[in-house]
Amino acid sequence: MKRVDLPEKSLPMGIMLAMSFIRSQCRKQQLPLVIFIMLCLNLLIAPVVYAAAGGILEKRSTWAIGVLGFVTAALVIYLFIVVFQPERF
Repeated sequence: MKRVDLPEKSLPMGIMLAMSFIRSQCRKQQLPLVIFIMLCLNLLIAPVVYAAAGGILEKRSTWAIGVLGFVTAALVIYLFIVVFQPERF
């Protein structure tokens, strides 16, 4: 098995520090990452909602319906976890 070395030796120290800072903050603060993933998934959902409406809705409305759907799904999942595992909360 061949070992692959990471290019850490060739990167400047500032970039390495920035990368380590981003990794540590990503573990601590997951809300911005979740919001980013939700918006990326909404890129897939909004055209489907727009097509299902037959062109009656505006683009802004389809984005709002997509975000509302994700928020509703997240609340449902959270409430199921709270109901079935109350000792965690």
